[in-house]
Amino acid sequence: MGIVVVEICDGNTITTINIEEILEEEFPEVAVLTSDCLSFCGLCRVKPYALVNNKRVFGSTPEECLDKIRAQIKEELAIYQ
Repeated sequence: MGIVVVEICDGNTITTINIEEILEEEFPEVAVLTSDCLSFCGLCRVKPYALVNNKRVFGSTPEECLDKIRAQIKEELAIYQ
């Protein structure tokens, strides 16, 4: 398990890109967990989002969301440096 946990919902549009492979390859300290539901009812159909150490990160597109997730991961990792 990584020191930064990224959680995504199985029904979210962010799953149109292989976020798990991208992030875990780029950041060895990250664990990406996919759940059937993250209990933010309906949110996954409206916007791409993820939880990064329990903080919600949104984007208008999956790619924008991925960029924001990367920024949040870097912020989380800065704590350990």
